[in-house]
Amino acid sequence: MAEARITCEGLGKRYGALWALRSADLTFHKGEVVMLIGPNASGKTTLIKCLLGLVHPTEGRITVEDTVIDARTRAPQPDYRNSIGYMPQISQFPPSLTIAQLFAMLADVRGLAPDQLDDRLIAELGLDRQLDKRLSTLSGGTRQKVSAVLAFRTHPTILVMDEPTAGLDPVSAARVLKEAGALRDRGATVLITSHLMEEVETLADRVAYLEDGALRFLLPVGEILARTGASRLAQGLPRLLEQMNEPRPTY
Repeated sequence: MAEARITCEGLGKRYGALWALRSADLTFHKGEVVMLIGPNASGKTTLIKCLLGLVHPTEGRITVEDTVIDARTRAPQPDYRNSIGYMPQISQFPPSLTIAQLFAMLADVRGLAPDQLDDRLIAELGLDRQLDKRLSTLSGGTRQKVSAVLAFRTHPTILVMDEPTAGLDPVSAARVLKEAGALRDRGATVLITSHLMEEVETLADRVAYLEDGALRFLLPVGEILARTGASRLAQGLPRLLEQMNEPRPTY
């Protein structure tokens, strides 16, 4: 049986009167890739922010390895975040720094020496020829490449990728997703949000679908396809949602 790395129990987050996420029960295992999908305002971003420690849950709790984040307590900043690699959809970098200075600064913040870093993607994404460029001058695609390097270079055991291929050329997108799969194969837990299911579905082991702040299902990709008779997730997900919404007969 797969070993749990992240467990969410009754997890909820409220902003004023609005529940962005409510009563979510999820378990993410070691050595798997999970796609987090759903329409806008479904709760995906709120779930990610809770996992990253960017917001504190209103209800429930999250257990990451041996660390518990409980809505009833205000614990210090959890150390488990040092094991997370995060590739946001839109990165915010200090504009006056160069790429090289940013890499050096964040390694120093983590207290990591060069031999503790995985910098293969720097050359593979073509950033080795741009290290002296200031972050304020970079195109959107190059900023995504910088974000990818930062997400992978600390050997994370948890990787969170929010629309990781947005703005990337097809070759770079394929390279980043390949690296995510390799990280999964080494035992990491990878969570990916994406509207481009065809790019990610061959990588994903399970799919978590959220809607209106609630988890509708968390199922293996193969089970979704088997239950709907579809060959691709893009066709299977709508069919599964239709099946789930069908009224049950009364007797």
